[in-house]
Amino acid sequence: MAIFTSIATAIAGALFGGSALAASLIGGALAFGAKLAIGKLGQQKQQKRKYTAVQGEIQFGGDVPVGTLYGVGKTKGQRTFYAKWGSGNKWNAEVFVLANGWCDGLEPYVYIYGEKKALVSRPVIGNEVANYHIEGFVNGSGDPVLTIRFYDGRPGQLVDQKLVDVSAALGNKWKGTSVNAGICYVVVERIYSDKLFGSKGRPELEFVLRGLREYDPRKDSTVAGGSGPQRLSTPSTWVHTKNPAVHRLNYQLGLRALVSGRTLIGEGKSLGQIDLATYFVAMNVCDTLRANGKKTYECSLFVSGDDDHTEVLKQFDDAMAGYGLNRRGLSGVIPGAPQIPVKDLTAADIPVDRAKDVQFRPSAFERFNHLSGQFTSIQSMWNPESLKPVYVNADIAADGRNRQTSIDFLQVTDPDIAQYLLNIRYRQNRMGGKATVPVSRRFGLAVQEGEWITWRGKSWLISEWRADDRLRITLVLSETSAAIYDDAGIQPGPIVIPPTPPINPSLLSTVQNFNVAVGMINGAQGYDTPALVFTWTPPDDPTITAVRFVYQIEGTTELFEDQCTSPEDGLFRTTKNVVSGKVYNARATITTVPDRLRTFTPWMTTAQATGLQTLLTGLQQLQDDALNRFKELQQEMDEFFRPRLVELLDAFSLEGAVGQIERQQIVATIGDALAQITEERRVRVSENEATAQLLTYLQASLGGTNARLITEETVRATADSALSSQITQLTAETGNNAAAVQTEATARANADSALSTRITSLDAEVGGNLARLIQEETARADGDSSLATSINGVSADFNGRFAQGLVKFEAVAAPSGVDARFSVMLRAGTNQSFKVSGFYIELYTQGGIQKSRMAIQVDQFLVFSGNSGHLPFAFENGELKLAIANIGTVNAGLLQSLNGKMKIDLNNGTIEVFS
Repeated sequence: MAIFTSIATAIAGALFGGSALAASLIGGALAFGAKLAIGKLGQQKQQKRKYTAVQGEIQFGGDVPVGTLYGVGKTKGQRTFYAKWGSGNKWNAEVFVLANGWCDGLEPYVYIYGEKKALVSRPVIGNEVANYHIEGFVNGSGDPVLTIRFYDGRPGQLVDQKLVDVSAALGNKWKGTSVNAGICYVVVERIYSDKLFGSKGRPELEFVLRGLREYDPRKDSTVAGGSGPQRLSTPSTWVHTKNPAVHRLNYQLGLRALVSGRTLIGEGKSLGQIDLATYFVAMNVCDTLRANGKKTYECSLFVSGDDDHTEVLKQFDDAMAGYGLNRRGLSGVIPGAPQIPVKDLTAADIPVDRAKDVQFRPSAFERFNHLSGQFTSIQSMWNPESLKPVYVNADIAADGRNRQTSIDFLQVTDPDIAQYLLNIRYRQNRMGGKATVPVSRRFGLAVQEGEWITWRGKSWLISEWRADDRLRITLVLSETSAAIYDDAGIQPGPIVIPPTPPINPSLLSTVQNFNVAVGMINGAQGYDTPALVFTWTPPDDPTITAVRFVYQIEGTTELFEDQCTSPEDGLFRTTKNVVSGKVYNARATITTVPDRLRTFTPWMTTAQATGLQTLLTGLQQLQDDALNRFKELQQEMDEFFRPRLVELLDAFSLEGAVGQIERQQIVATIGDALAQITEERRVRVSENEATAQLLTYLQASLGGTNARLITEETVRATADSALSSQITQLTAETGNNAAAVQTEATARANADSALSTRITSLDAEVGGNLARLIQEETARADGDSSLATSINGVSADFNGRFAQGLVKFEAVAAPSGVDARFSVMLRAGTNQSFKVSGFYIELYTQGGIQKSRMAIQVDQFLVFSGNSGHLPFAFENGELKLAIANIGTVNAGLLQSLNGKMKIDLNNGTIEVFS
């Protein structure tokens, strides 16, 4: 580093007369800060985030740091644009940025709705590099409804012209200049299909990306030791790789902006600051094939411009069981591989007049004997999976107890490589000898950091090279051995079984001998409930964990479901959605673990209609539904009358904006009399937003009497939204008496929705007694639904007593159904208790079926003709009272006389007469 070189030159000038050799030696000693990987395991500092080959969350907006991918990884991307068009907004398009820089391409599959689906190539239609549709997502005509246009981020890439064309007439446009040069992205276009998307919602894609094309100096003929067509200044010659040492070099060189050349990601070093000799060795070690035919080291990693350089470099170091070094001011790397010792350190090379510090075996607290970890498994849909733990019983016995720790290799996706790394880290820690040894100048100038030497019959790594002001050299040594990297005794990585394909024709695909019949479930006091009874032959298959039933009333389309989690029972009763007097159709299938191919049984029909359900069971359900709805209406009333505060003098600022403020004021005062008019105009604009505001304030006051009129008008526009609002407030106060009229109107629209609201509030207060009238109207529409509401509320408070009323009309239209409700709620009482009454009428959707309902909450419900000669129809205290009934058919369970002399049990067919 330049700062160490400057310090070394100053020291050399003062002590050695400006010797260039001394400056070089001292500079290298000061700059070198690398430690053996053993020390990293015990002294890892807390990382701010998990470094891995997976970017698992969709990022939104522009406030996201630049990021890229080295190797191959799974990502959801950053959504930067959304558009919808056509009849009913049936066509949708989204833009997802996958990485910065020129990337290699997409792997031939994606994940959607938690499933792996193949990408099928299609002819390109514009400037994209590749065009795909997703397997299985086609309409009835075989045309794809979900397509992907891929742009690899190369310099000079052209705009997606189709997106420009389809969004030209929309509020949110994809500009003709939006080429996204230097950015790898996809355009996901879909046509709405209720069959494919309706029940699952908006699809969320996970892409598997082959990341940056990277520079490899071994393939550059202009670099000493290199041979090939690659050139550092010509990215089109670079290729994709998973080599950790190549990743590390490219991160140190940095990913640069195309126009400014500013470093976006990485350190931004030049080749002159890199120790290429160590990198050549490391790259070759990583590419060397092991006994299992796989490369020694591979990794993939997502990084961002906000990441700490030390942490990112450490991930690459760990992926090749190595560590970084700074040798003579140059950045380099030492890979995890055996070396041939360059010299033998003898007693003659160690000055006897200088102290040395030798620790052939570290303390038990510095060593562990049980090491576990995780890697990223592609077979497990890119989720972390555990490696086989590494432990040696002899080591545990020697240490006296189990000492366990863990280290994860989430940047590694091959289980065998990750298992190899875990074993190397264990062996490095167990080796663990350290020594600080003074050496002669002859010996010290012949070796350098990262090299192996022999001493006292063991191999040692020079982890640090020091020189004092008298050029006395000291070496810091770490014990090592070629056996650390030996394949012998290292087991292959774990075998991760991918999700089982749902095909296994040798096993049952459904239950056998399925049938359905009607039945009754007896309740208390002779009341019965109709039920369906499902029967089947109990399966002799432990993988079948449940039997699922689908049933419907004959002649209807609404489906109901239930399940039995004890398949071996062979019988199951259900009352769920079973009503009286109906014939039912039913079929069944199974649930298995693991999942496999399943089919439904044929439809079966009950031999007769269900029995008559006694009233109590059905009425209890209706009561619960109505009570829940009235609770919702009471909560709406609570929220509606909650105090509404409007701050008219809100902060008005746009960061980085320019604007003007014009203020005019007229004031007149005599004694405690005041009259004033204030008018303020404000305008502000920035690159992304424009805002204008007009504020008017009128006041007249005399002593304790005040009258005010405040008006605020605001308009605001951005690239994808617009807002206009108007607030007017009139107040009059005399002592403790006050009156106020407040009106607020807002209109808002963006790329996805439109909203308009209007609220009017009238308040009058005298000595704590308050009367209030509020009217609120709302209209909202977006791509999924539309909503209109109108609410009128009145409230009166007097000396702890209050009365409130709320009338609301609401209409909703959405793909799931069309709903409407009219409700009236009344509430009155004191601070200690209150009474509620009301009713509602509604149209609602249940199970895809449109239904209607009316409910009334009163102590006494009367229906009468107004003729005093006819007694009313009444419901009171839980009883229905009617003087005369003319009924054609009576469905009943129990009939009994008022005096208890006679009882007819229609369910059990008995008649009892009591004397």
